[in-house]
Amino acid sequence: MGIDLPVVWATIIAFGLMMYVVMDGFDLGIGILLPFIRDPGERDVMINTVAPVWDGNETWLVLGGAGLLAAFPIAYSLLLSALYIPLMLMLAALIWRGTAFEFRFKAEPRHKPFWDKAFIWGSCTATVCQGIALGAFLNGFQVSGPSYEGGAFDWLTPFSLFTGLGLLVAYALLGSTWLIMKTEGKLQERMFALARPITLALLACIGVVSVWTPLTHPEVTMRWFQMPNLVFFSPVPVLVLVSTWSLLRALQRRREIAPFMLALFLIFLGYSGLAISIWPNILPPAVSIWAAAAPPESMGFTLVGALLIIPMILAYTSWSYFVFRGKVKLGEGYH
Repeated sequence: MGIDLPVVWATIIAFGLMMYVVMDGFDLGIGILLPFIRDPGERDVMINTVAPVWDGNETWLVLGGAGLLAAFPIAYSLLLSALYIPLMLMLAALIWRGTAFEFRFKAEPRHKPFWDKAFIWGSCTATVCQGIALGAFLNGFQVSGPSYEGGAFDWLTPFSLFTGLGLLVAYALLGSTWLIMKTEGKLQERMFALARPITLALLACIGVVSVWTPLTHPEVTMRWFQMPNLVFFSPVPVLVLVSTWSLLRALQRRREIAPFMLALFLIFLGYSGLAISIWPNILPPAVSIWAAAAPPESMGFTLVGALLIIPMILAYTSWSYFVFRGKVKLGEGYH
């Protein structure tokens, strides 16, 4: 029996996007949390915790997009047609944020507040646009063959706006728990104080999406609540509750590493719930990974490159985080 290339490529793309959410999530979360910290020195420490690695984190977004183009060109064209506006806004925000990231370190003190605001708005806009795109993706697209039949603003719905808000909360949680792990003193205490309400807000967002999605999409209801799926998938919501309780307990006990690990696990559970809801479709409601797949020759050729590149990305990412491990203190970091 041969290799099911569409399944292999769907797994690779899902892995790349999950890595992006994990690694750029706390990075964007720092920009989301910046308005809660007024001290310029503490703001420098916050940004210095990700200064050596922030640009490498976005490699996974490039991998996911390039993999989608190579392996599922029909899905790529339909997604770009349906989500052109939020995706372009996201890219513009990431560019603006990256510019602010570099310029604020070299700016004169009187110009620094401007670049702080640019960093905040770039982070928030990119996050909300990603969440809106996710919500529109879950809602599904009007397609006819290989063509998108919907309107330019079909992505703008109450559900997609809510998922944009939900992702803002999720990234804020990753950012706060990352800073708990990487900082100390007054700033760390402030993050402990912020992380608890953010955790509860994220649990509320997960609950709303978990109810809203099956109520508006019968196929998702059938996927989750028909037997024997109900038995197989029931550990997911149970683990969400257990992880949230464990995270709150770790925050109460002033643990430094456990909150970040548990926040990552909570995000992974939400991601796995998404995968369960849409599988095997790459474009809800009815475009499967096999229908959208490129020719086997193309998928096989590009798979060789992916299997060479992904271990290299993992290696240099692991090395960079190892080199810049430990606490970041005032006056230390990026230059």
